[in-house]
Amino acid sequence: MDNYIVSARKYRPQTFDSVIGQKALTTTLKNAIATGKLAHAYLFCGPRGVGKTTCARIFAKTINCLNPRPDGEACEECESCRAFNEGRSLSIHELDAASNNSVDDIRQLIEQVSVPPQVGRYKVFIIDEVHMLSQSAFNAFLKTLEEPPAHVIFILATTEKHKILPTILSRCQIYDFNRMEADDIVGHLRNVAQNEGVQFEEEALGVIAQKADGGMRDALSIFDQVVSFTGGNLTYDKVIENLNVLDYDYYFRTTTQLLAGDVAGVMLTLNEIIMKGFPPNQFVGGLASHLRNLLVSRDEQTLPLLEVSQAVRGRYAEQAKLCSPRFLFRAVRILNECDLNYRQSRNKRLLVELALIRAAQAEDDPPGGLGPTNELKPIFQAAASNGTPAPATTQAPPAATPTTATATPTPNAATPAAHPAPASATPATAVRPSSPTPPAGHRPLHKRTVSIMGQPAAQAETPQPAAEPKASYGNKAFTQADVNYQWLRYVGSLPQEQAATAGRMKNMQPTLAADGSNQIEVAVDNALVVKDLEAIKGDLTNYLRRELDNGNINVAFRLIQANEQHRAYGKRELFAEMLKKNPQLQTLAKELQLELA
Repeated sequence: MDNYIVSARKYRPQTFDSVIGQKALTTTLKNAIATGKLAHAYLFCGPRGVGKTTCARIFAKTINCLNPRPDGEACEECESCRAFNEGRSLSIHELDAASNNSVDDIRQLIEQVSVPPQVGRYKVFIIDEVHMLSQSAFNAFLKTLEEPPAHVIFILATTEKHKILPTILSRCQIYDFNRMEADDIVGHLRNVAQNEGVQFEEEALGVIAQKADGGMRDALSIFDQVVSFTGGNLTYDKVIENLNVLDYDYYFRTTTQLLAGDVAGVMLTLNEIIMKGFPPNQFVGGLASHLRNLLVSRDEQTLPLLEVSQAVRGRYAEQAKLCSPRFLFRAVRILNECDLNYRQSRNKRLLVELALIRAAQAEDDPPGGLGPTNELKPIFQAAASNGTPAPATTQAPPAATPTTATATPTPNAATPAAHPAPASATPATAVRPSSPTPPAGHRPLHKRTVSIMGQPAAQAETPQPAAEPKASYGNKAFTQADVNYQWLRYVGSLPQEQAATAGRMKNMQPTLAADGSNQIEVAVDNALVVKDLEAIKGDLTNYLRRELDNGNINVAFRLIQANEQHRAYGKRELFAEMLKKNPQLQTLAKELQLELA
């Protein structure tokens, strides 16, 4: 028990060939040693646990080896190699800049630089976490780093290259270490497990590799942890339980449910994940990554970007065949928007549920758009089969009113008597009935047949409907608040082709006449906007009459006169206007010693 050494130390590479995942860098260093072209300063930078300090030690040992091997490796038998392996070498020094970052520490190092090596050709100084040096320490180190003695080589290592002064960077050969690939980590863990006599499942090692996020030291630390938890038998289920990570089976199952439009199943899966203690945003991020992996799996060229084990890669390839690129693009975009808005949301679970519902309907969105629409379709099949009558479009109009008595309505009449439809009219071009009667308790949004603004009337597919007869509706009282609400509803229901008009209307204020005449006046500051609004006046009037159940409503647009327009006041101008109405404000400001900000 006392002699136990963690795997990260026990299996630390001792030669260049045993370094995992950094083949290009180790080859460059070996060639430099073989040709004798050694720089006086090196900078090894990259993420944690990828072999920076390890390569620095191997490099220092190899350049001081008295009998190097033909392949560029150290012999491990000479006095210099034995001294280094036993930790008693006087030619290789390591300095932790995180705890020795002052000017005095650098001055002590500079004093040691002048002493030649006792064994070997070079005196090597390895400074780890060099970005932690203070500004003054960097400045004290500059001159020595630029022109050290011929027998001195500096090897700097850091995880944050951007924090190092440019003057330091310019004096070093820079080597960028890469994150380890999942396959490399799995292969090394397999060798470690076999040497330690640990039974394992390949998928369990794949989970450890993903959790390590490209760091071999992290992977070995996690490996030791789960070996202790499982008693030397690494199974996929035990590793998932110990590391508290979401099983990718959840993502495969959820994707299948999204493709089938099974919203109820998706809601239950989300609830199951939350009940296990995982936050909803972790599931959203994992599902987005899963869909990204499916997108990558569709092309053989991008398949190497998939950082999963070989067994899981086959499952991705199978499910990717069932997903269209359109579905994957839209679903990933929806989940990404959800992830961005998660922190600001007050009801986080509802935000995630709505995103999943939209993702389940992404396949059914109309083509041609830049992204998923915000309109949700019916999500539960039971709602469509419970006997609720379908709204509106197939209902027969009510019996003729006195206004339409001259017509001869039929039970299936689809047009008012005053505007008979041609015999060849289709439902898309037929004019709406003059007396629609919505079902009780149901007030559907209107359907518009407004032509695109700016298009000549001869090219419009459907004529602009005029205001419907007043007798089509009741005479219900309403307030200014009701007008404001229905105005915004109408603006929100305008099609994409009229987005500009909708944007202007959102900033307008409809005013209900105070004399009880049901006249609604809208002040507009631009004559061209008035012209555009007149084009939809009939449709707007019909909408307000129907939604407010008052056939006496009329809408009028008025152009604001020049003397009605007020410019925006600055703070001092606004205060001056307030003083005209109440001069006592000046006295109050002096007594309280107030000043305008």
